[in-house]
Amino acid sequence: MDRVSALDEPLKKSLGPATAKVMAEHLGLHTVGDLLHHYPRRYEERGQLTTLAELPLDEDVTVVAQVADSRILTFNHGRGQRLEITLTDGSGRLQLVFFGRGLHKPHKELPPGSRGMFAGKVSVFNRKLQLAHPTYVPLGPTADSGAVDEDDAASAVNAFAGKLIPIYPACKGLESWKITKAVDAVLPRAVEAADPLPPALREGRGFVPLPEALLKVHRPETKADIEDARARLKWDEAFVLQVALARRRYADTQLPAVAREPVAGGLLDTFDAGLPFTLTEGQRKVTAEIFADLATEHPMHRLLQGEVGSGKTLVALRAMLTVVDAGGQAALLAPTEVLAQQHHRSITEMMGELAQGGMLGGAENATKVVLLTGSMGTAGRRQALLDLVTGEAGMVIGTHALIEDKVRFHDLGLVVVDEQHRFGVEQRDALRSKGKQPPHLLVMTATPIPRTVAMTVFGDLETSVLDQLPAGRSPIASHVVPAQDKPHFLARAWERVREEVGKGHQAYVVCPRIGDDEDEKNGKGGKNGKGGKKASAAKGKAAEDAEKRPPLAVLEVAEQLVAGVLAGLRVEVLHGRMQPDDKDAVMRRFAAGEVDVLVATTVIEVGVNVPNATAMVIMDADRFGVSQLHQLRGRVGRGAAPGLCLLVTDMPEASPARARLGAVAATLDGFELSRIDLEQRREGDVLGQAQSGVRSSLRMLAVIEDEEIIAAAREEAVAVVAADPELASSPELRTALDALLDTEREQFLDKG
Repeated sequence: MDRVSALDEPLKKSLGPATAKVMAEHLGLHTVGDLLHHYPRRYEERGQLTTLAELPLDEDVTVVAQVADSRILTFNHGRGQRLEITLTDGSGRLQLVFFGRGLHKPHKELPPGSRGMFAGKVSVFNRKLQLAHPTYVPLGPTADSGAVDEDDAASAVNAFAGKLIPIYPACKGLESWKITKAVDAVLPRAVEAADPLPPALREGRGFVPLPEALLKVHRPETKADIEDARARLKWDEAFVLQVALARRRYADTQLPAVAREPVAGGLLDTFDAGLPFTLTEGQRKVTAEIFADLATEHPMHRLLQGEVGSGKTLVALRAMLTVVDAGGQAALLAPTEVLAQQHHRSITEMMGELAQGGMLGGAENATKVVLLTGSMGTAGRRQALLDLVTGEAGMVIGTHALIEDKVRFHDLGLVVVDEQHRFGVEQRDALRSKGKQPPHLLVMTATPIPRTVAMTVFGDLETSVLDQLPAGRSPIASHVVPAQDKPHFLARAWERVREEVGKGHQAYVVCPRIGDDEDEKNGKGGKNGKGGKKASAAKGKAAEDAEKRPPLAVLEVAEQLVAGVLAGLRVEVLHGRMQPDDKDAVMRRFAAGEVDVLVATTVIEVGVNVPNATAMVIMDADRFGVSQLHQLRGRVGRGAAPGLCLLVTDMPEASPARARLGAVAATLDGFELSRIDLEQRREGDVLGQAQSGVRSSLRMLAVIEDEEIIAAAREEAVAVVAADPELASSPELRTALDALLDTEREQFLDKG
C-alpha cells in the first residue's frame, strides 16, 4: 500500500463497522489519517499514589488498595443493580460503586482479598467517601489467578501511576478510553504518514518528523514529548492553511480585470470639492492603497476593516465613484434591507445632485444610484434592472437580491461587500461572476479583526485598516447596570434617557427578542414592571434565573416604558419582522428627530447613522457577544455631543458574563475587544465549521495564542508558492493540501 493510501483506509477495516459508524457520525472521523489527527485534548497524570486516609474531596486520585468486600445490591424495586466494593489500605476505607451493565466485569475481576489500582474522582455519598465508576487495573491475587509476583505488581503500579494518560475529545457512545484503544489499533500506521513540510524547512526549524510527532502526541513518555509534537503539528496546520491561501492569492494575480483609473474633472473630483470636511490621514492612506489596486489589470481583493464610525462608507463611496468615472459600474452588497436602505439614503444624500443622473436638477456629469431589494414592487424592480443592464445606473445598492440570475450589469467594475461575516459562502462569488471579467472586490467589516484572524479567515485578501476616528466624533461613556443587585441603578438609567431627550437628543433601547405571538409559544418574556427588572430574587439563584428567563422583548419593553418610566416621550419600535416600508418609515422618522426613543432589536447593529442619538440602553446585555455590543454602541456618539451606553444585566458580579460586559465598558478599542471575544469563545476553527459544512481543519492551532506561528508560516508559505506555484516539487505538501482543504473548503476560503 502506498504512503498516501495507507492513511486513507476506511476506519471500519481497522476498527470494525460499529465503532467506525460512531466515529463517522459523531466525530467526523472516516479514515485512519483522520483518527491519527484526532489529538488528545489534554493529558492526565495519575501522579503520586494517595493513601486512603488522605483522600481530598472532588479531586482525581490514584490509590492501590485491597478489596475488603464486594456485593451487588438492587434498588428501584429490583429493576436496578449496583456493585459496591469496599477498599482498605490499612490507613482508611473507600467505597467504589458501579452501576448498570458495567458492574459484572469488576465484580468478577475484584473479589474480596484481591488488590488493584484505582483512579477516579473522590465524592461523598451517605457520608462515605466513594469513587463512582473508577478506572482500575487488577494487581491480583484474584480468585482465579492464584498468587501474583510482587515485582510484577510493583512495576505495574509504577507504570500505571506514572503514565501520562491522553484524554480525547469524546462523544456519546465513545468515551475517551475507547478512543485510546482505537488509536492504539491504528498508531503503528503513523510511520506511513507523508510529511508535508519540505525537508529544508523542517530541518531549518528543528521540527521532529511527522510520524514521530504523531507517536509523541498520542503516547507521550514525557511532557517534553508533548511539547515537541504540538510545536510540529501546530506548524503543519498553520503552514498548509497559509499555502492554500497563498495559492489563492497567486491565482487571483493571474486573473484579468479592467484597470479603473481616476479621471480628472470627473464625479470624484466634483464630490471631493463639495465635502464639508477633510479626510483623515487614515482615510487618505487607505484610499491610496485601494486606488493603486483599482489601477492594475488584475482584480483587487482587499479587506477594509476599521473601528465603528471610522468612515469606511466614505472610503468605499470614493472607490465606487472612481470606477464610475472610468466607465464601469459599482455594486454595494448589504446584509439586510434596513442597512441597504440606510446606505442608499446616506449615499444619495452625500452625493446630492451627483446622484440624480437623468433627472431634472441633476448635475451634468451625474450618475444614477439605484436600490434593489427583495421586497421592492414589480415596477420599481423592473426599472432598477433596466437601469443596470443599460448602464444608466452607475451605482447599485442592494441585498442578496443583487445576486439573483435575473440581474444583469452593463459593465460591473467593483463589488463592495459590507459586513462580510453576514454573507453566506456563495454570495460573494455569485456577484463577482456578473462582470464580463472578474470585477474588483472590496470587503468591509465593521467588527475589527485581530491580525492573525485576518491572516487566516481573510487570508486571500490584502488588508487595509482604518483606526482613526473622524474629527468631531465624541467619546462614548459605557457603564454596566446591575439591575438585579442594584435596582436604583436601573431607575437612574431611565432618568439619564429622559435627560438626554430633554436636551433635544434621542436614544435607543435594544432588546434581544421581538416578543409577539411567535414568541408566546416558547414562553413569555419576563415582565419587568415600570421598565425595571425584578430585583427580589435570591442572590444565589440570580445567575440561574437570569439564564432561564426568556430574554426581554422589544414589544413588551416598549409597552412598559410608555406606560411607566418614559411616559410622555415619543417611543417607537423597530424589528426584523416589520414590513420593509414600515421599517424604512420608522428609520426616517427617527433620523428626522420625530421619535425620541427607538426600542429595537439588533437590526440597528450596523450602518445606522443618526448623529443626534446620544444614549443607548442595552437590555439583557449579557445575551449579546462582545463584538456585537461594541457594534451596537457605535450607533451613539456619532455627532458633537458625547455618547452614553448602558449595559443592563441580571447576572451576578462573579459571573463570566459580567466580566465580559466589564471588558466592553472598559475600552472603546474594537481590536482589543475582538481579541477578548475570540479568547472567550475559544474559536477552535476560525474557518467556521457552521459556514463551510466541512470538518474543522484546525485542531491544534489557537488563532490568538499562536500569532507568531501563523505569521512565520505565512512568510514561508509565500516563499514556497512564489518559487513553485503548482507545488510540483512538493508532492507530499500537495497531498496534505488536498486532505486538509478539500475542494469545497478551499473554495470556502475564497469566499471568506
